[in-house]
Amino acid sequence: MSKLLKIQFTLPETEMDECQVYLSGRVAHGWEEKPQDDDSIFYTIHLEDHPLGSEIVAEIQKRWPDAGCIGEEIEDENWGLAWKEFFVPVVCGDMFEILPPWLLEKKTEGLTQIVIEPKMAFGTGGHPTTALCLELISKLSREGKLNPEMSFFDLGTGSAILSIALAKLGLKGTGVDIDPQSIVCALENMQNNDVEDDITLAVGSADCIDPSLKYDLVVANILSGPLIELSPDVIGRLKENSILILSGILNEQAENVAKAYITKGLPAPEIFIDGEWAGLLWENTGAIDS
Repeated sequence: MSKLLKIQFTLPETEMDECQVYLSGRVAHGWEEKPQDDDSIFYTIHLEDHPLGSEIVAEIQKRWPDAGCIGEEIEDENWGLAWKEFFVPVVCGDMFEILPPWLLEKKTEGLTQIVIEPKMAFGTGGHPTTALCLELISKLSREGKLNPEMSFFDLGTGSAILSIALAKLGLKGTGVDIDPQSIVCALENMQNNDVEDDITLAVGSADCIDPSLKYDLVVANILSGPLIELSPDVIGRLKENSILILSGILNEQAENVAKAYITKGLPAPEIFIDGEWAGLLWENTGAIDS
C-alpha cells in the first residue's frame, strides 16, 4: 500500500500571515489549521510527493526553528478517512456551495453545488481567496454581467472550482495549471459536475495556449508575485471591455498588484477584502492594446 507523508508543526498566531503565504506557494491542495489554547496554530499537511515533502520539512525547520516541524509516513487510506472526519460544506457568497459526494444529500436548497472529491493534488475551496473569487463571480451573475455567450480563462485552475462555477452559469472556457497532477484531478471534478464538455484544460501558464485566444472573463487565483510577473500574459488574454478577477493577494499587497496592471493600461480595479486577503475586480477593462 502506498504511503503519504504527514507534516506537522506549530506556530504562533502572529506568524499566520507569513505561514499562509509560504504554504500557498508550496502546497497547492491546502492544509489543516487547528487553533490551540496558547494562541498558536497547529498545522497538518499531507503529501503524496515525498521529495517535495522532505524539502518543505527542511524549509520550515530552517525558517521557523522553534516550530517543532516533523514529517512521518502514514498509510494512504488514512487520508480519505481524515477528510471525511473534518470536511464540511463550504458556502461561498449567496450562490455556491462546495461539498464532497458523500454530503450531497445534505446540500443546501437554492444554492449551486460544486462537487469536489478531496484528494492530495488540489484544494477543496475552503481558502478565503477561493471563496472571495466565488463571491465576485456571484456578484457579477446577480448583476446580469455574466451570460452563456461569454468565455472565460482560469489561470492556475487547480481543482477547477472556479471553472466549474462559471460553467454551471453557462459559460465555456479554458483552465490552465503548471501542475500536471492538478489537471488530472480537475478533469475528474469536471466530470463529477457534468461540465467536462464546457471546459478545456492545459498544462502550463498563461502563455501555454494559442496566443490569439482572448476571453470575456479572466480569473487568476494565485499569489501576488506571479500575478505581477505574469501581468502582460494575463492582460494578453483579455478581450476589449472584458472582466478580470485577481486573488491570492494579501491586503497589503493589493495596491502593488493593482499598480502592475494599471501601469500596463488597465483602469483602477475595485478592491474587495475578506479577512487578511484581497480580490481585485475590473468589471470593464476597457480597450486592450494588442
